[in-house]
Amino acid sequence: MRLGIIGLPNSGKTTIFNALTGQTLPTGAATSGQFEVHTAIVNVPDGRVDKLKAMYNPRKTVYANVTYADIGGLDKGIGQGGLKGQFRTELGQCEAFVHVVRAFEDDTVPHPYLTVDPQRDLEALDGEFTLSDLVTVENRLEKLNNEMRIKGKNVDKNVPAEIELMETFKVQLEAEKPLYALDISEDELKGIRGYGLLTTKPVLVVANLGDEAKDVHSVLKYDRAGSVLVGLQGKIEAELSQLEPDDATMFMQEYGITELSAAKVIRLSYELLSIQSFFTVGEDEVRAWSVRIGATAPEAAGAIHSDLQKGFIRAEVMAYDDLIAGGSEAALKATGKFRLEGKEYIVKNGDIVHIRHNA
Repeated sequence: MRLGIIGLPNSGKTTIFNALTGQTLPTGAATSGQFEVHTAIVNVPDGRVDKLKAMYNPRKTVYANVTYADIGGLDKGIGQGGLKGQFRTELGQCEAFVHVVRAFEDDTVPHPYLTVDPQRDLEALDGEFTLSDLVTVENRLEKLNNEMRIKGKNVDKNVPAEIELMETFKVQLEAEKPLYALDISEDELKGIRGYGLLTTKPVLVVANLGDEAKDVHSVLKYDRAGSVLVGLQGKIEAELSQLEPDDATMFMQEYGITELSAAKVIRLSYELLSIQSFFTVGEDEVRAWSVRIGATAPEAAGAIHSDLQKGFIRAEVMAYDDLIAGGSEAALKATGKFRLEGKEYIVKNGDIVHIRHNA
């Protein structure tokens, strides 16, 4: 799961990246407008993994993780000719975006529009992505129509359907609406994934509040399809990420922060992408795995290893809450809450799963 952290220059996106990852990348005007990508893999905080670790005392414990990419170089006007080269490739490889919007005043940090206006900045970058997608769609339509004209009846049978889809996209984008709002099937998404259409991806909007704690909804209004809005005190949280846990707790209380940004943003990222965790347990390893909400038992098996999905027979399933309440697998079996499930079983958040399969 890869999320790109984006934002206009001096919005504080690298500060948010540092807060999420515990890194200390340089921030500010020195890096503005430069194309740079910094990535970090972050463990997903999950108290359930901690409790399972205490119960099984495994040799190895593995948390679910998420990759955040701090993508520098976005600026007003970037969509005019479409995004090209490595820049577009990096954006296209992200499954979703964390869009950092500046909502703090600081005379020492210049703003590209001279004045701070979070609503304007959010709409500006949305507009640039919409324009970039429109350029991509128009170019693709031109190529497809040329192919139809040259090959006629010998054209690939999928071309007319793609032209129809691209025409729908063009109408949506010309209306300044994201493609995410359309009812696009999974098969259609697979077919267009290589085009890197940015507005097909969900967005977590982070209002960077600076040092001031305030209600994010007093700063921004945003109800765009496939979006979630949250406010963070970026600078403070980046500093907190460098402290020992006890010191961090004390400062959180002082600034009225109830949840660190890493935990909050990761949790919201999961919600944004409709992802959940299930677990495998044993003396060798306790591990959290990520699957989409609604995944079947064979699909969960595939998340562990493709061979398990191919040879799937049954899934042994325990609910996390049942196991913790019972205290052991033996106690769970005695109460009939240890289950065998087949190929149609829909995995639940927190399920503990063991796959039976053909070797």
